[in-house]
Amino acid sequence: MNHMENINPIEWEARCELAALYRLIAFYKMTDLIDTHISYRLPHEPNHFLINRYGIPFDKMTASHLIKIDHEGTIVENYDQGKRVNVAGFVIHSAIHHACPEVHCVIHTHTADGVAVSAQSHGLLPLSQHALKFYNRIGYHTYEGIALSLDEQKRLIEDLGQHRCMILRNHGLLSTGNSIPRAFHEIYFLERACQIQVKALSSTQLNYPSPEVCEHTAQQFDREEAEQIILDAWHAALSLIEQQKAEYCV
Repeated sequence: MNHMENINPIEWEARCELAALYRLIAFYKMTDLIDTHISYRLPHEPNHFLINRYGIPFDKMTASHLIKIDHEGTIVENYDQGKRVNVAGFVIHSAIHHACPEVHCVIHTHTADGVAVSAQSHGLLPLSQHALKFYNRIGYHTYEGIALSLDEQKRLIEDLGQHRCMILRNHGLLSTGNSIPRAFHEIYFLERACQIQVKALSSTQLNYPSPEVCEHTAQQFDREEAEQIILDAWHAALSLIEQQKAEYCV
């Protein structure tokens, strides 16, 4: 761990888990060169969170690349001095972390299919089982330009509301979770739903489940067994990059 050898073990574990998440986002081709971002609130320091060092490709992210910042975006550790944070990432993530103490992980993506759906006036349609997970359970935020203004934070929070996920109009997707596995689960399903929708809209004859079935399915996604399923899915995803652990947990 070189310069980070004396780091708190809880923080180091969090860094390794978040680095793995960055690499999984790359594995599933949800990256946008060096843009987009993922943040994670440190379990033992709730006013500090980790975010990527700007300029590092997600498939090369390591635990030591991650930067510890506070809610103002200020770097709080000497070992992170001189590193850069994406300002737009700070504006979006800090707003959510500050307003929602139950949210520990935030993922933001700019995938082609996610942005395509964000540009469609009807938003996410109930066309697939993946999409029904978000039936009446997703927020929408109107595009205001590159997220550099702190004034936008209030509107971001209002538009997210009580939802775990949000579509940023003409911009991309956002998911949140009380854990890294939960946030990953949300963005995975939302991305798949968008991919399916873009393909389905090539047809002029679409089949829509009834509103009753849509609501029933959404409730099924929140059943008691869901948390264990989410955890199992996370470990299954981690197994796909297990050969990289020696590279990212450094």
